[in-house]
Amino acid sequence: MKSTHSVLRKFGLVIRQERERQGLSQEKLAELAEVHRTYIGMIERAEKNITLVNIEKLSKGLKKPMSYLIKNVEAGPRKA
Repeated sequence: MKSTHSVLRKFGLVIRQERERQGLSQEKLAELAEVHRTYIGMIERAEKNITLVNIEKLSKGLKKPMSYLIKNVEAGPRKA
């Protein structure tokens, strides 16, 4: 179970870093991704086990391919 939580934390961090890099608020990303605004925070805090459908929505909202998000999860967090 620990590895599952680890990947959720990594994914949440990737989303947060990319969102902040683009200057988007959680609310604006939620609007662009067509998800509820609280959902973005839950993903970033690793409180939700996100589905492929929602990964696709986030990738569209961030204007990045799904593979970019996954690749960054596998690579680990970027330095600020």
